[in-house]
Amino acid sequence: MALKTVQSKSVRSRIHRLRLSFSALHSDALLVTHPPNIRYLCGFTGSAAILLVEHSRATLFTDSRYTLQARQEVRDATTVIAPHGLLGAIGEALKGCRGNIRLGFAPAQLTVAEKDALQTAVGTRLRWLAAPGLIERLRAVKDAAELALMRRSARLISEVWTAAVRNVKPGISELAVAADIERGMKLQGASGPSFETIVASGARSAWPHARPTPKLLRKNELVVLDQGAILRDYCSDMTRIVFLGRSSSRVRSLYSAVLEAQEAAIAAIRPGVSAASVDAAVRKVFKRLGLERYFTHSTGHGLGLEIHEMPRLGRAEETLLEQGMVVTVEPGVYIERLGGIRIEDEVLVTSRGAEVLTSASREFLEL
Repeated sequence: MALKTVQSKSVRSRIHRLRLSFSALHSDALLVTHPPNIRYLCGFTGSAAILLVEHSRATLFTDSRYTLQARQEVRDATTVIAPHGLLGAIGEALKGCRGNIRLGFAPAQLTVAEKDALQTAVGTRLRWLAAPGLIERLRAVKDAAELALMRRSARLISEVWTAAVRNVKPGISELAVAADIERGMKLQGASGPSFETIVASGARSAWPHARPTPKLLRKNELVVLDQGAILRDYCSDMTRIVFLGRSSSRVRSLYSAVLEAQEAAIAAIRPGVSAASVDAAVRKVFKRLGLERYFTHSTGHGLGLEIHEMPRLGRAEETLLEQGMVVTVEPGVYIERLGGIRIEDEVLVTSRGAEVLTSASREFLEL
């Protein structure tokens, strides 16, 4: 009951904070079509909905399949069940407004067909104002209720991996390992994986986003395991490496380099630091060790209701980190034929610096 009260209060503050941006945008209302943004603002988790946020009210438009669900989930918004389509109902609501209507929208999340349908329904009084990333910037800083859920999600995936890795051995397929990990998530209370679990062995471990295949694990090869779980709508994300057998000195040296790069990035995280400077900390280590050319992606990304959120930890990313942001730190090196090594953890930006949320051992395991 206490958690539900905190969540209800945070929902109200989220819509209030969103309205504060209306003056800078010079908008009368904001059209929210992206499901995670709708979930963030009013609590609704259904798959068919549009939220219209105005200065004095917020209205969730959905269909009759979600009548009971909306009644239970929606906070700080009025629910309208639209029997003849969501866009038609929103068009009717906007037509009732006086004068010109300045409507904010996210260009990457509203289709051309949806935009044209509303324009036709409302007519020339409708003025469109692009507002990319408006809600995503709010979502980047987590409130207390969100952080409580993200800590639990990070703990869950850490425990699931620690249990599942005991079953990783030669002769088992990548798909079987991935299935074991995802089964463990659900047994621990997750609704499912944050993304398709990555299990890549041997030369395929050099593919940063390899999908698991029927390939059998073999002795004397690297195995990358990248997994995340969704717990109460919040994602976790963690990568670990194991070696089947006794690894070479080169592989152990590469692992030590990646771990050093990750620790340098974590040490650089604190409020007011740019996302680019965290990425630079990783590249500085790799450059010193002659490995920079093998690091082929950015250092990390934000996560929360989605597996990839703001901010991105990469080159030229000017976003300044703030207390309450949760990011991944995941440097890696990928060498053709040898394989790939990536170590990834979730990190919370605190007033004092960084707190690592994922707790599975980062010791290099030889199985």
